[in-house]
Amino acid sequence: VQLQASGGGTVQAGGSLRLSCALSRSVDSWNVMGWWRQAPGTQREQVAIITGDDRRIYKDAVKGRFTISRDVAKNTFDLQMNSLKPEDTAIYYCALVPRTGSDVWGQGTLVTVSS
Repeated sequence: VQLQASGGGTVQAGGSLRLSCALSRSVDSWNVMGWWRQAPGTQREQVAIITGDDRRIYKDAVKGRFTISRDVAKNTFDLQMNSLKPEDTAIYYCALVPRTGSDVWGQGTLVTVSS
């Protein structure tokens, strides 16, 4: 399976963006799918994930502002980001952690939040 991320851009603080990750095919079982981000000079960090048993887990700093969702019919999962802050600026990556085999990463999409 391959992942294609889209939806990044530049927005003012307080604005919204929606990221989307398209899977090249349906996946019947997996451990985790979700979004990570990496700001310049920092390590990649988990932002929001959906577990294989359909739990949503969010990084504390984005709780109440970001929402992860999945569209089974379209083979996509999205990240709705509201009330964006300058500290949310990063390259956002979508990823899939399958039950077996290697993790799969999308190519990343840049989100820039200006103050």
